[in-house]
Amino acid sequence: MSQQDQRQRFLFPDSDIRGEIVRLEASVAPVLSARDYPMVVQGLLAESLAAVVLMTGTLKFEGRLSLQAQGNGAVSLLLAEATHDGGIRGLARFSDTTASTEQPHLHELIGDNGVMAITIRPERGSQYQGVVPLEGSSLAACLEDYFRQSEQLPTRLWLAGGNGRAAGLLLQRLPDRIADHEYNAAIWQHVVTLADTLSMEELLDLPAETVLHRLFHETPPQVTAPTPLHFQCTCSRDKVTDTLLSLGCTELQAILHEQGSATISCDFCSRDEHFDRVDLGQLIHQL
Repeated sequence: MSQQDQRQRFLFPDSDIRGEIVRLEASVAPVLSARDYPMVVQGLLAESLAAVVLMTGTLKFEGRLSLQAQGNGAVSLLLAEATHDGGIRGLARFSDTTASTEQPHLHELIGDNGVMAITIRPERGSQYQGVVPLEGSSLAACLEDYFRQSEQLPTRLWLAGGNGRAAGLLLQRLPDRIADHEYNAAIWQHVVTLADTLSMEELLDLPAETVLHRLFHETPPQVTAPTPLHFQCTCSRDKVTDTLLSLGCTELQAILHEQGSATISCDFCSRDEHFDRVDLGQLIHQL
């Protein structure tokens, strides 16, 4: 794993402002190489992976966070997922019309009737899902709207994806604990203005510590220990077996009669699980 594959949390002293910065390279390689993605889809998928890692860093419990978008546009499905302990995976389904070298707006890629949702699955407790408005021109802008409406916390995101890498920066203003609200508001505006000077090339190319120093050297944040990130697929032969069993006896008998075997490929990691005639017969016998 590359040393750049990590999420770094930081806090600004004497304020209620926190941040996260993420760099991804080795951990996104299996995702981007799983399909022959056009460049525009690679960029969107990479940004989505950086976004879910940043958002997972805001959770106060162990669990999984996913971003999913579907629509009638060139990208019919976008899915990115991250766990609290640094596992990531994702995929996209697309049409040939995404081959353009231009950078279309997000809602143009997903489609006019597109929907996007953030789903949070705690290891303990109930699942939560929030809808992301697709009114912004970029993924970052749409997610900022999500935080504003669902979390009611001022949040800014900067996302970048390209050349097999992904990166992101998140700033968030927590509910004021300090009595001087005007001071908090001034600090918030100051750090956001500084972050707005960051180019996407700098975010993508520079080490996290260099980015933080370049932006905030006058008011350096306190940095916590980084969380390493890695590609993590949850597929297994047992899960595929359960999927085949769910088809029922009649469907499995038809597969056995017509094909003699079944090979199931994971959408996330492209790993194949092969079930020969004997395997299928044993599954039928279980039903």
